[in-house]
Amino acid sequence: MFEMTIQVPEPLAVELAGVHERMPEVLAYGLGQLTPLPNEIYHYILEFLVSRPSPEDVARFVPLPSMQARANELVEKNRNATLTTLEAKELDEYVRINHLITMLKAGALPYLTPEN
Repeated sequence: MFEMTIQVPEPLAVELAGVHERMPEVLAYGLGQLTPLPNEIYHYILEFLVSRPSPEDVARFVPLPSMQARANELVEKNRNATLTTLEAKELDEYVRINHLITMLKAGALPYLTPEN
């Protein structure tokens, strides 16, 4: 068995103290629930979607610069065959999000007004 020491905020330490004998189970469960991307990315996309964007807004939607930079980094690592397993999952999630946004933009096309 591997032993590790971590620092956690006090309120979390109190909660964990009650389940210390089940810590491997808690960590395994938490890792299983962990999304490949930071929650801020999902939040950014959901905020956009619930804002009831117009077709023009959908057409103009772009990822945050930090999202684009990370995706580019992962694509480069993939080209160089240096992706870790976790990075591969992260890249797959960026690909899924890109596909979703592409489908939203394609769906908005018929509703776009031509610009003069």
